[in-house]
Amino acid sequence: MPDATPTSPSNDLLSLDRQLCFALYSASLAMTKLYKPLLAPLGLTYPQYLVMMVLWEHADLTVNDLGKRLQLDSGTLTPLLKRLEAAGLVQRQRDQEDERRVRITLTASGRSLKEQAQSIPPAVACQLDMTSPELMSLRTTLTDLRDRLNPV
Repeated sequence: MPDATPTSPSNDLLSLDRQLCFALYSASLAMTKLYKPLLAPLGLTYPQYLVMMVLWEHADLTVNDLGKRLQLDSGTLTPLLKRLEAAGLVQRQRDQEDERRVRITLTASGRSLKEQAQSIPPAVACQLDMTSPELMSLRTTLTDLRDRLNPV
């Protein structure tokens, strides 16, 4: 019969609580959960919110450029864009210079949603109960980690 005695988490390299991957995964789930009620009044899911933030910065992008910015492939991005288009927030149209490319632009409704979304970052910061320098440091650390995992 196998030994059912748990190993000490401090000594076990495969202990879940010692894993960086699990800390990132569970923090990501918790962050998405935090955003859900904040995004509900806007009618957006968290991935849709990310798309909208990029489009609020750059009102006219190709699907390829949007995917690069968000680090998403077109198979993931296309359904998001279709739902945003059905909601009247974006328009998708073939590029006039190269019909293989699809351009994404904000509609008037999509542009006006930005004003409502202005309250979300401060609400998230408040929920996290971290100082601005702490938040910036954490973001820098996570961005550095992402860049190490995705070298150019």
